[in-house]
Amino acid sequence: MVRATLRDVARLAGVSVATASKALNGQPQVRASTRERVMLAASQLDFSPNALAQGLITQRTGTVGLLTSDLEGRFSIPILMGAEDAFGTDQTSVFLCDARGDGIRERHHLRALLSRRVDGLIVVGARPDSRPSLGRDLPVPVIYAYAPSEDPRDLSLVSDNEGGGRLAVDHLIRCGRRKIAHITGDASYGAAQDRARGALARLTEEGLEVAGGEVWFGMWSEAWGRGATRMLLERCPDVDAVFAGSDEIARGVLDVLHEERLDVPGRVAVVGYDNWNILVANARPPLTTVDMNLEQLGRVAAQRLFAAIGGTLGSGVEKFPGKLVTRESTAPLR
Repeated sequence: MVRATLRDVARLAGVSVATASKALNGQPQVRASTRERVMLAASQLDFSPNALAQGLITQRTGTVGLLTSDLEGRFSIPILMGAEDAFGTDQTSVFLCDARGDGIRERHHLRALLSRRVDGLIVVGARPDSRPSLGRDLPVPVIYAYAPSEDPRDLSLVSDNEGGGRLAVDHLIRCGRRKIAHITGDASYGAAQDRARGALARLTEEGLEVAGGEVWFGMWSEAWGRGATRMLLERCPDVDAVFAGSDEIARGVLDVLHEERLDVPGRVAVVGYDNWNILVANARPPLTTVDMNLEQLGRVAAQRLFAAIGGTLGSGVEKFPGKLVTRESTAPLR
């Protein structure tokens, strides 16, 4: 099959070759009706512009770099998927590099991506705490996703963990719960502190104190969820709800509640965090949880990068709200 040429597109659209080229390359001096006619002709002929020639005209390569620190991480992967979806709709090719949390490896990948003349970069962190900036002297725009840059002049897109904590506790309050405990992970994680801050703020607004008298910080594990729940029940046996800082912790909470024959959600309601499908769907009962909308965060990061490549780059931190996914582990108190 003979490939269509730019001349074929111009002939079918009834315009000059120069006008067809300008229309296909997004040049502003082409009328909208003419551009539409040229694009339709290109579609009918299945015309694919030569990428090298286009790059010479636009000074762009149609490629971007995705630089992650945790390619196997269950938080970074949804962000990468969302970004790749957005890039795919724009026919942008993606170079994916995994630094594995190693600063030297990250700098090596950065040099390699820049040598390939990528049009921009998205840097995806392994955990939601701030990270060093790649610097302000790079020749391409950079967007930071999930882990914000330490430099406020950079543009960072992050999950609203404080808002997620408020969301979880608000749901429990609306279910009629009044003795709400919070068991969460490592206190050195900013996300753990932010979720606890949001949860406590919502309790205070309602005139309530956290059940057990404190936030139970520990490990991001089912084992910690089990251990903390046993201590909680000794201190506050009439607790009627637990907000867990992760779905793993929530699974441990459920284990102990079942051992103690405390009905979920009839006696104690449980909310998790992350919406990790393999955990929440297989929990008994299925777990109500906060979804961080990470794929959407990735898509928006790609959109912000498109805008930056076009000359519009913002700064500061954009927070993306989570959404509550309700399942059988919560219900109104009867």
